[in-house]
Amino acid sequence: MEFRRRRDLKRTKIEIIPMIDTMFFLLVFFMLSSIALTRMRGIPVNLPKASTAQKQNTANLTITVNKDRQVFVDKNAVSIDDLGSALVSEAGGASVDMSKVAVIINADLTVPHGLVVQCIDDARSVGIEHFAIATSPTASSGGA
Repeated sequence: MEFRRRRDLKRTKIEIIPMIDTMFFLLVFFMLSSIALTRMRGIPVNLPKASTAQKQNTANLTITVNKDRQVFVDKNAVSIDDLGSALVSEAGGASVDMSKVAVIINADLTVPHGLVVQCIDDARSVGIEHFAIATSPTASSGGA
C-alpha cells in the first residue's frame, strides 16, 4: 500500500500593503472626526472682512454681539449691564487671574462701534487685558 505524499506547505506571507491602507483609512477617519468635534464658542454673525485676518488657535472667552445688538458670552445671552460679571463667571470665578484671560470680540458688521467699545470697557473693568476682534478673510487675501 502506497501512501500519498503529503503536500509541501507553502510559507505564509504577511501582506503589508493592505495593512498600510487600513492605517491610512483610520488616520483620515480620525482627522475628519476630530474636525467635527471642534467647539464653537460664539454664535454665527456676519463678520467684517479683513485681508490680513488670521485664524486664532485658542481663545478663553468670546463676546458676540449680533445684528439685533444682543450680547452673548460663549453662546449664553447676557445683558450689557451684566457683561463683566458674566465674563468672570465664565472664566471660572473670582479665583482666576483675569489678566491672563483673552477675549475675542465677535461683532456683526452692522453693530455700532460704540457698543463694541462698551463691551471692551466692561471686560477691562473686571481685569481683562487681552482682546482680539474677529474678522472674516476676504476672497482674495493675497497681496496686491
